[in-house]
Amino acid sequence: MFQNKMLFIVSSFCTVVLLFACSCSKSSTGTSPAPVPPVVANNDVDFWITTPDQITLLQKQNTILSFSTVANTHASIEVDSTQTYQTVDGFGFTLTGGSATLIRQLSAANRAALLQELFGNSSNSIGLSYLRLSIGASDLSASVFSYDDMPAGQTDINLTNFSLSLDTVDLIPLLKEILLINPNIKILGSPWSPPVWMKDNANSKGGSLLPQYYSVYANYFVKYIQVMKANGIAIDAVTLQNEPQHGGNNPSMVMSALQQAAFVKTNIGPAFQAAGINTKIIVWDHNCDNPNYPITVLNDPAAKAFIDGSAFHLYAGDISALSTVRNAHADKNLYFTEQWTGAKTSFEGDFNWHIKNVIIGSMRNWSKIALEWNLANDPSYGPHTPGGCTECKGALTIGTGVTRNVAYYIIAQASKFIPAGSVRIASTTLGSLSNVAFSTPAGKKVLLVLNEDAAPATFNIRFKNKWAIITMPAGSAGTFVW
Repeated sequence: MFQNKMLFIVSSFCTVVLLFACSCSKSSTGTSPAPVPPVVANNDVDFWITTPDQITLLQKQNTILSFSTVANTHASIEVDSTQTYQTVDGFGFTLTGGSATLIRQLSAANRAALLQELFGNSSNSIGLSYLRLSIGASDLSASVFSYDDMPAGQTDINLTNFSLSLDTVDLIPLLKEILLINPNIKILGSPWSPPVWMKDNANSKGGSLLPQYYSVYANYFVKYIQVMKANGIAIDAVTLQNEPQHGGNNPSMVMSALQQAAFVKTNIGPAFQAAGINTKIIVWDHNCDNPNYPITVLNDPAAKAFIDGSAFHLYAGDISALSTVRNAHADKNLYFTEQWTGAKTSFEGDFNWHIKNVIIGSMRNWSKIALEWNLANDPSYGPHTPGGCTECKGALTIGTGVTRNVAYYIIAQASKFIPAGSVRIASTTLGSLSNVAFSTPAGKKVLLVLNEDAAPATFNIRFKNKWAIITMPAGSAGTFVW
């Protein structure tokens, strides 16, 4: 009987405690407690996709990508930031004379907005960090000119008449606007032809530099760099001749490897040294089918002492030529300086080929830069010189408005995320998923992947023994940042 009473008392006490606990768990208003929110996965990786059908153009995705250690059956691209390669100087275009004129024709407000989009560092910008200029006219200038044109039969060996007057109309004013947005942008100068009075054919097209004018032409480079500096524009590097084995353009000039080596060691190298000029000297600046040209120049020790590296285009040959040159001269830098997109090619074809070769390919083969050709053209693919390129499609078409073309997205897929000063790091190859990885100055890791397959691809990004599962549409390029 006592036990039964004790059980009743204990039971009653527990009931009272339980009721008291329940009443205390309610708020003073008598409402039920708020439900516990579900666990939400953290997003570890941001990514932007461009698809070949142009439905998605450099668009940030909302998919949650989390690094995990949960096993899966997908193959992986392994990113290893402990293995480092070259430092990146930048991504960009050639600011041709025609490009500058077209951009300058925009209203002040529209031009300012476009330049911020191209060269700024906001979330709406693509962060271009490198520009190539023509020294004198390129074939995408409205007319052929040099900085010291003389009447037929006359010369100017003292360069008394040297002037950048034609560049002061649009090019230099536009560069000053760009430098206000990005004071650290690097600029490369490349000549298409010296003044015709220095050439053996006295013509803007083809021909070679006469030996008696080697020292004069070296001073021509010196004056160019000095006058640009006086305008507040630092020329970081020069190549000695655009496409020195192609004399069919207007303007153009042919220059052999032995001629280039002689010009460097005897003339332009000592001229820069005497003038206290630190602008880098870069040789070749032509296709990947002839790596022996820059190797021949660099094999001359007296010339090599003045040379920073070699530049390449890819209208012929294979992008691996850059590594061929590096294997021969590992102490010299490599630069990818030009590749055009054409009026008659498709967005899909150009986008995939250029991402694979110009961006991923050049970077995996030690290039410090990746540049597409002209920044802008008009709806008729002008302006250009008589005999210049009639089908070169700029990154922008500028007419009644501004149209962004395939080259814009090729470069932006890298430039927006990989600033100057980033370092390429190791990433493994995986089937048809071409890729390249970087560590940025801010410590971010960036992986650019191209899915070359005609079907979606699912794979892991693996980093420091964790992995995130990625699915990419067919033919797309994705830039992943964490």
